[in-house]
Amino acid sequence: MNNIRPSIGVMSELVPDAATIDIAAEYGFTSTQVVSWNLELATLDIARTLKKRAADNGVRLTAIWGGCTGPQEWNFTKGPVTLGLVPSAYRAMRVLELKKWADFAVEAGAPAVITHCGFLPENMTDPSFEEVLVAIQDVAGYCKKLGIEFWFETGQETPVTLLRFIQATGLDNLGINLDPGNLLMYGKGNPLDSLRVFGKYVKALHTKDAFPPSNGNDLGPAVLVGTGCVDYPRFIPALLDLGFAGDLTIEREITGEQQIKDILYTKDYLNKLLDEYFSK
Repeated sequence: MNNIRPSIGVMSELVPDAATIDIAAEYGFTSTQVVSWNLELATLDIARTLKKRAADNGVRLTAIWGGCTGPQEWNFTKGPVTLGLVPSAYRAMRVLELKKWADFAVEAGAPAVITHCGFLPENMTDPSFEEVLVAIQDVAGYCKKLGIEFWFETGQETPVTLLRFIQATGLDNLGINLDPGNLLMYGKGNPLDSLRVFGKYVKALHTKDAFPPSNGNDLGPAVLVGTGCVDYPRFIPALLDLGFAGDLTIEREITGEQQIKDILYTKDYLNKLLDEYFSK
């Protein structure tokens, strides 16, 4: 039985004046994970603005989700050669960019940087395995020197492949930002089973739901939490039973009024699951 009730947070897009933090607070969230793909915003001045705005609103920054430049195609055709640290053409540049996000995270007061590392090679005899491993060690080692952690966003890799890279990297500041919806969308694993593989490394959760792919080229669709294939009534208790002490961060990748409605619905949905768990 886990006695630590996790905070329910929400994703916030980084903007120059950090005004999105006000929105998170307005809807009653006390924690947020800040996301950006715009390296031009990764300045120390904006980081300080973000830190102050979060403090003024009583909102805790759980992590900085840092995206990198270059082509990014979220599919099975070009995804393996455009995403994360796997493509050799962009690897060195992205290592530097992730270090820039690490500097930003420290100045903002966030404990970790998160990103997609890409379609990590499963074959340990593949020459790219060692090359990608060295890049991850470089980024994670830099984060360690700064006193923060580096977390893998799940999706493009199977759970056992991710576990293999964490163990091979050999650093103690690595963790997983588990997105169970992503595991399904990429057809890489069952969320509940994944906890048996790498559960002890899960530091944060993206609360998202989805269906697996229905063809070989496109990802499965993301849907409202509770309407997809993530078995949250079983998944949340299983995660908590592992001693999970992170945050449940709601991610709903649509826009407009429906996004807000779905986020607030998910907040109530999660609170009911937590109430049930902690009432036992």
